[in-house]
Amino acid sequence: MKLKVRVVHYRHDCWYADIDDAEDRQPDDPFWYADCRTQAEAITLACSQLAALDAAGAAPCRLSELPAQVA
Repeated sequence: MKLKVRVVHYRHDCWYADIDDAEDRQPDDPFWYADCRTQAEAITLACSQLAALDAAGAAPCRLSELPAQVA
């Protein structure tokens, strides 16, 4: 599976990063995402998460496939 990282500046003080399948044209259900204060933080977090996914060796789960967490 080929994964891609997307980093987007969406407000003057916020960056969004996500990891998704490179073939998925709808970015509505990524494998991982984070809101960050800086572009560097978004890139660093995304790279760390990619490394963790690689180390796990299993196919990642989309966020919609994860069990619901009780608050």
